[in-house]
Amino acid sequence: MTQAAPRTPARTARPEPSARGAIVFACLAMAVILGLDLWDGSLDLLYSVGFCLIVVTAPLSVDARGLFATGVLPPLLMVLSLFAVCLFNSSAIQVSGMDPGAGTVARLIAATIDHGWTLAIGEALALAAIGLRVLGDPAR
Repeated sequence: MTQAAPRTPARTARPEPSARGAIVFACLAMAVILGLDLWDGSLDLLYSVGFCLIVVTAPLSVDARGLFATGVLPPLLMVLSLFAVCLFNSSAIQVSGMDPGAGTVARLIAATIDHGWTLAIGEALALAAIGLRVLGDPAR
């Protein structure tokens, strides 16, 4: 005797969020991560780990039409979050060899280069998640 797995009733199934909703949630989560990580006055490991988790979660949560937007999200999210740090707490950007009197743009460039591996790993994880979603799509 075989038993079939029970199906989820249609009234309890929830639609996947749109790309816009996933990006808004990603920005809010990044703001929370920044707030927690800047508690001690500098960007540390929490920023890097939180960034990677956010950018890998976004493609896994959207419908198939929103995959492109979540693939473009990692570089934009990093640059915008580092820009916000440069504007509101520029002393948190601590890059060796940077002039202490560096301006906002110089700090943004230095911070982006300093977090380059984080960006590369986050983008690779996001693209891997998108690839898994495309390969697992039954409508393919």
